[in-house]
Amino acid sequence: MPSDQRRIQPRKQPRQVRAELTRQRILTAAAHVFAGHGYAAGTTNRIAERAGISIGSLYQYFPNKDAILAELLTRHLDDGTAAAAKVLTGPLPDSIEEIFRVFVRLAVEAHLDDPHLLRMLIEQAPRSEELLERVGRVKRTMVGHTRDLLEGHPEVRVADTATAARLVIATVELAVHDLLAEPDPIDARRLEDEMVAMLTRYVRG
Repeated sequence: MPSDQRRIQPRKQPRQVRAELTRQRILTAAAHVFAGHGYAAGTTNRIAERAGISIGSLYQYFPNKDAILAELLTRHLDDGTAAAAKVLTGPLPDSIEEIFRVFVRLAVEAHLDDPHLLRMLIEQAPRSEELLERVGRVKRTMVGHTRDLLEGHPEVRVADTATAARLVIATVELAVHDLLAEPDPIDARRLEDEMVAMLTRYVRG
């Protein structure tokens, strides 16, 4: 394993409920500390204090704050993947506009909790090879589902559904990340409405 990947690997994978609760407490505390103080000032001492544990206990789970931030990014990715999978396995609206609304709203709501932390995750979180591969798998899965949707929906007129699917996923991902995480974020409802309108007009031709 390359040294940069070892640096952001958690030290302990909890096997007991109590240990997992401690690990989650560290991550929750880190999210608050990073959002409130920024990454540079968000020290492991501050995180441990916020979590109500000793610094030694924190280091039993994570070797440094890079590893904690990387784990927060992984958790953010896993939560988004689980939410998308739940929607995909359930019934969808009939109109393409309302289908887009379901997925755009899902993306927006996943990024509303703390836009400051979101920007930090985007700009500063270390990315291991394993994490990059996971991001790639998630994106390919979402593109595949979107292509299937476009190919089978009677309202869709766009000819190149493979490219269209990639454009739809990239547009939602980049716009939500950029416009909600900036210092002066756009209104979430307005972002949803405009993005749904834009995507609907695009695929209807």
